[in-house]
Amino acid sequence: MDNNITNLSNIEIPEVLGVLPIKSGVIFPNLVVPIVVTNPSLAKLIDDSLSTNKLIFTLTQKNSSIEKPEPEDFYSIGTVSIIIKMLRFPNNSLRILVQGIKKAKVEKFIEHVEYLKAKIEIIDDKFKLDDKIKALMSNVSVLFQRIVELARYLPDELSALVSTINDPVKLADFVASYVHFDLKEKQNLLETVNVKKKLERIHKLLVKELNILELGEEIQKKVKGELDKAQREFFLREQLKTIKKELGEDDERINEIKELERKINKAGMSDEALEEAKKELKRLKNMHPAAAETAVIRTYLDWLISLPWKSKAISKIDLRKAKSVLDEDHFDLEKVKERIIEHLAVKKLKKDSKGPILCFVGPPGVGKTSMGRSIARALNRKFIRISLGGIHDEAEIRGHRRTYVGALPGRIIQGIKKSGEKNPVFMLDEIDKVGTDFRGDPSSALLEVLDPEQNFAFSDHYIGVPFDLSDVFFIATANITDTIIPALKDRMEIIELPGYTEEEKLEIAKRYLIPREIENAGLNSKKLRFIDDAIRLIIRRYTREAGVRALQRQIRSIARKVATRFAKGNRRTVKVDEKKVEKFLGPRKFLSEVALREGEIGVATGLAWTPTGGEILFIESTGMKGQKNLQLTGSLGDVMKESAVAALSFLRAHAQELGINENFYDEMDIHIHVPHGAIPKDGPSAGIAIVVSLFSLLTKKAVKPNVAMTGEITLSGRILPVGGIKEKVLGARLAGIKE
Repeated sequence: MDNNITNLSNIEIPEVLGVLPIKSGVIFPNLVVPIVVTNPSLAKLIDDSLSTNKLIFTLTQKNSSIEKPEPEDFYSIGTVSIIIKMLRFPNNSLRILVQGIKKAKVEKFIEHVEYLKAKIEIIDDKFKLDDKIKALMSNVSVLFQRIVELARYLPDELSALVSTINDPVKLADFVASYVHFDLKEKQNLLETVNVKKKLERIHKLLVKELNILELGEEIQKKVKGELDKAQREFFLREQLKTIKKELGEDDERINEIKELERKINKAGMSDEALEEAKKELKRLKNMHPAAAETAVIRTYLDWLISLPWKSKAISKIDLRKAKSVLDEDHFDLEKVKERIIEHLAVKKLKKDSKGPILCFVGPPGVGKTSMGRSIARALNRKFIRISLGGIHDEAEIRGHRRTYVGALPGRIIQGIKKSGEKNPVFMLDEIDKVGTDFRGDPSSALLEVLDPEQNFAFSDHYIGVPFDLSDVFFIATANITDTIIPALKDRMEIIELPGYTEEEKLEIAKRYLIPREIENAGLNSKKLRFIDDAIRLIIRRYTREAGVRALQRQIRSIARKVATRFAKGNRRTVKVDEKKVEKFLGPRKFLSEVALREGEIGVATGLAWTPTGGEILFIESTGMKGQKNLQLTGSLGDVMKESAVAALSFLRAHAQELGINENFYDEMDIHIHVPHGAIPKDGPSAGIAIVVSLFSLLTKKAVKPNVAMTGEITLSGRILPVGGIKEKVLGARLAGIKE
C-alpha cells in the first residue's frame, strides 16, 4: 500500500476542524486507512468536509464501547487527516479512505449542532539523524521484515515497502501503524515527539512481537508434525482395517476383545484366575477367528467371567426366623430341627467356623431335600441341588480337562455359576448312590469338595485355577450310609430323618399335602374336604412307606378326579370319607398279612429294615425226611444264611433244655424260606425269628401272628441289639402287629 498517495506539503491546515471519533485504532501521519461511518451526524461531518477542504481531525476514543463520546472520552493528541475517497451505500453508511497528514493536539473542543469540533495545535516530531537513529532504523526495518514473514495478517509487499523508507519519523509511524500493538501502546507512540525514544520503544515491541510469532510458528510446526503423524497413522490404520477385513479380523472382533477385557477386569477374579484369563485373552487376540481353538478359549473366558468370584448373598442368620421357617415347612422332626439350629447358631457366633458338612439320612419321602430348601430360605440364600445318583465319572464332579472336545466344568462349578453367588446352600442329593468304575471314583473327588480344610482352593479340571468353596453351605442326602466310603462319611455329620408314624402322616397330610394338592388341581377347601378316617385308610391300606410320597400321590389322584367332575359341570362339594376313598382309588392295595397267617406252624414274624422304611417278614420253616440237609431260599444274603445255620446249631445244642427230640436232625431235611423271593434280603437281625420258626416246626406249636421280633442270635442263645428299631416298629404297626 502506498504511504504517499497525496502530496501533503502544500495543504493548509485550519485551526478548527470537525472531530471524527476512531473506536479501535490509531491513525498515524502519512498512512492511508479505510473507515466506516454509520452515524448520521458523522456522515454530515464527512459531507461538510468534502464540500470544503476535505480535512478532518481523527481522534481515538479511550473506550470503544461509547456510541456518543464527550470531550473527556478522547485522547488529547490525534491526527489531521484528508479524505481521499468516499463511497455511499444504500443503508446510508459511508466508506471513506483517509490519509494522515500531521499530528495535532486539542487546545479546546467546540460544540456544534450535529458533531464535535476542536481547536488544534500542530505538533512536529524532533530528531537529529545520527548513527544511533540509523542503527535503530536498520534494526526496526529488519525486525519488521521478519514479522511480515511470520505474521499472516501482514501482506508480503510491506517487506519491500519498508526498505524504501529513509525518514525515521515515517518509518516509526509506518511500523507502528501495521504491527498489532496494544491500542494504548499505539497512542503512546503517536504522542511521543522524541523520534529516538519512539524507535527504541518500537524496537522493544517488535522484539516481543517477533518472539511471540516465532513461538507460535514453533508450536504450529509441532502441531503440523503431529497432524502429519496422525494422518500417517490414520492412513496406516485404514490399510490395517482392510488387511484385517481380508483376514476376517474386523472391528466387531476388536470390540469383542475389548469387551472381554473390560469384563475380565470387572469380574473380581483371584490373582491366579486374572493372570490365566489375561494369558488366554492374549492368545485369543493373536488367533484367527476361524481357528477351531477360538471358540474353546472364548467359552473358557466366558466361564471365568461368569463365576461369582466375589458376589455373595447378604446372609444374616436369624435363629428365630430359621426356627419359624423349619416349623412352617416340616411337621415334627424336632431333633433334626434342633441340630440345624445349633449348626446355624455356631455359624452366627463364629462366621469363619469350618463346621462339619450336614448329611440327612433317611428313607425316601421324609423331607430331606425340602429341609435343604427351608435352610436356604431361612438364610436368604440361593438353593442349588445336584443329583449324584448313578454318577460314575469323576469328571462330573471335577470337570473335564480343556484338551477334550466339548469339555465343561464339573457339576459343582456349574451349580455355583447358576446360583450367581459364592455362598449358596448346595445340596448333594443321593450321595449314597455314587458309583465307581474305570472312569474314576466320584466319591473320592467329593472328598475335597466336602472338606472345610481344603475346599477354600477347590480345583476344577476345566477352570484350572482354585475357586473358594468355603462360603458354600453344603448339605448331603442319603437313604443309607453303608455305601458311602468311610473317608467321605467321616467328613459329614449324619443326621437321621426317621420315618413318620401314622399320626405324623395324618398331620402332614392335613397341614401340607391336602392344601397343596387341592390348590394344584385348581380347587379350594370349600370344594374338596377330607375326613381323618379317610386319610387314615389311605395311609394304612393304600400306602406302605416311611415317607409321605405315595400318600401325596394318592391324595393327588383323588384331587384330579374331583377336578374332572367340576370341569364337567358337577359342582357339588365333595367330602371324602372311607367309601369315597375306595370309590376313587379302587380296591385296597395292602391287606393285613397277620390275619392270613393265623395259627400256622413253623411261621414266625420278623422285622426288617429297608431303605424305604420298616417292614414285617415271615420266616417259614418246614421239615421232611432226609439226611441232615439245610436248604435256604428267598434271595437270602450270606449274613442271613449264616444266621439260619447259627439258629439251627443253637437248637441242636440246646434241644434237651427246650424239650425237643435231640436226634431230630438225623433223619430230617430242613427247608427255611422267606417269602417275596424276588426281593434280596440280608442282615443278622432275623436270627431270633428263624429260631422261633424252627422251634415252632419242631414242637408243632403255632406262633402268635400279631407278635413280631428282631435281633441277632448267637450260638450261646444271646440276643444282640440291632439297628433301625423305629422304622421296624412303624412298619410292624402299619402291618397290624400288636407286640
